[in-house]
Amino acid sequence: MIEINLLPGKKKRAAPGGGFKLALPDFRGLIATIKNPWLIAASATSAVVIVGVVLLFFTQTARLRVAEARLDAVRIEKRRFDAVIAQKRQSEKIRDSLVAEINVIRGIDADRYVWPHILDQITKALPPYTWLDGILAQGATTGQPGAQPAPGAAPPGAMDSGGAPAVRVWITGKTVDIQAYTTFLRQLAASPWLTDVSPATSSTVIDADRPVTAFNVSLRYKVADSVYIRTIPLTQSVR
Repeated sequence: MIEINLLPGKKKRAAPGGGFKLALPDFRGLIATIKNPWLIAASATSAVVIVGVVLLFFTQTARLRVAEARLDAVRIEKRRFDAVIAQKRQSEKIRDSLVAEINVIRGIDADRYVWPHILDQITKALPPYTWLDGILAQGATTGQPGAQPAPGAAPPGAMDSGGAPAVRVWITGKTVDIQAYTTFLRQLAASPWLTDVSPATSSTVIDADRPVTAFNVSLRYKVADSVYIRTIPLTQSVR
């Protein structure tokens, strides 16, 4: 069948199925069909909310990744510090054990050399023409055999305010010169190992048909300053 177009300016519509064409929707026409302004506002608000939710999702995802990276770094640092803390606690246990052992050794040696120091200082302070009848020390294990407690003496093992053994010493002796007695007191008071030197009694007695001064002196032992303490090795090499 033959068709003739008698109307100029109009083109014949292409037959359907002649080819695939992609056409966008007519937004202007779609908007023109919407007459309710509240519907337009609701649509715009919905679009803004959707865009905001999408942006918030991506932002929170990025923050979560940064937080997870920081958490991993903190965990690694925590494991390292846990090892350091465990090592420190082990060192503190070893230190406490050594301190306890040192304190035990110091406690054993606290009154070990008290009696030698006392005898040495009394010997150095003893002037000529003066002799001793007895020395009594109480308050520590001084090594004096058969020592009896004196009235008011500190009990064995007692400590003074400075942490040193509280040792009280009583000296009895005689001298033919009263000045030697005062010299003896002065030299005892000057000793770095003795303190609280005080004369208890003094009287004149007859010894071998001669008048002599019998005296009794009280003093207390103390640990001297480190400048007066000299240590020497127990063994020395012999060439």
